[in-house]
Amino acid sequence: MLDVRRMQVLRAVVTSGSVTAAAANLGYTPSAVSQQVAALEKQAGTALLERVGRGVQPTAAGRLLTEHAAIISKNLAEAETALADLREGRTGRLSIRYFATAGATLVAPALAGLRREFPGVRVDLKLIDPDDPLPEVKQGRADLAVVVHPRDRPRDDIRLVHLLDDPYRAVLPKGHHLAAKRVLDLADLADEPWVGNEWPVGPCLEIVLDACAAAGFTPNFVVESEDYATAQGFVAAGLGISLMPLIGLGNRHPGVVVRKVRGPEPVRGIYAAVRETSLPQPALRGLIDALRDAAGE
Repeated sequence: MLDVRRMQVLRAVVTSGSVTAAAANLGYTPSAVSQQVAALEKQAGTALLERVGRGVQPTAAGRLLTEHAAIISKNLAEAETALADLREGRTGRLSIRYFATAGATLVAPALAGLRREFPGVRVDLKLIDPDDPLPEVKQGRADLAVVVHPRDRPRDDIRLVHLLDDPYRAVLPKGHHLAAKRVLDLADLADEPWVGNEWPVGPCLEIVLDACAAAGFTPNFVVESEDYATAQGFVAAGLGISLMPLIGLGNRHPGVVVRKVRGPEPVRGIYAAVRETSLPQPALRGLIDALRDAAGE
C-alpha cells in the first residue's frame, strides 16, 4: 500500500518545483525529502520525478499521485472539520425513547430547547409504551430514555438523572361520596371498585400496588385499560375509581374529580437514563439540561 505521508512529500516537491524548496516548506532536510520520494518510487514501481535543469518535474505517475495526494489532503481536512463539529455538538444524531405521559410534558419542550441550541443535531424519537424504555439504552439502541425509576438498580454504566417526582391522585366520578373530601386517606379507597390504567403490569402500577399494600389492602380491579384517558372515561361512567399520576391528568375528563391522597401518597420518580460513555456528547448534555428545565428542576 502506498504511504500517504510520502505522497504528501511528493506533492510538496511537485508544487514547489524542487527538493530544496519542498524541504524548506516541510521543515525537513533535502536528503530526507529525497529519501521519502525514493521510497515512494520503490512502492509505486516507477519513477515519479525527473530532472529538468536545476529543478524537477513529475512524470505521468508523479502527476497522478500528486493529484490523489491533494484529494486525500482535502478529505482529511473535511474529516477533521466534521469531527470537530461532532465533538462540539454542531452535528450528530440523538436517539431518544420515552413513555406516553412524558411526551407532552417533558419531551416536547425539551426538544424545542435542544433545537434552538443544537440546530444541526438530528433526533430519532420513539415512543416505547407500555414497555419500559430503559432496555433501549442498556442495549445501545438509544442515547437517552425517559423512564420511571426502576425497582432494580441499573448497571454501573447507566446513569439515572432525576427530572421530577410525579405524585398520584385519586380520580373519582362526579357525585362520588368521597368527592366532598379535599384529601383522601388511601385506605378510604380499599372497598371501592378500581379502574386499572396500565396493562400489562409495569413500574407505574407497581408503585400503586406497593402504596396500597402499605395502606393494608389490595385494590379490586374491575376494569382494565391501557391509558389514562380511557381510564378516566371508565371512571366518569361510574365503573370505579382510579389512581393516576399528576402529569397523566393534563387532559381531564369533565365527568371526574381529582383529589390528593395520603397515608401513603404514591409518587413515581421520573428520570433520564443515559450510558456513562455517552455523557461527553455536548448535545446529549444539552438535552438533559432541557429536560430538567421542562421539569422545573
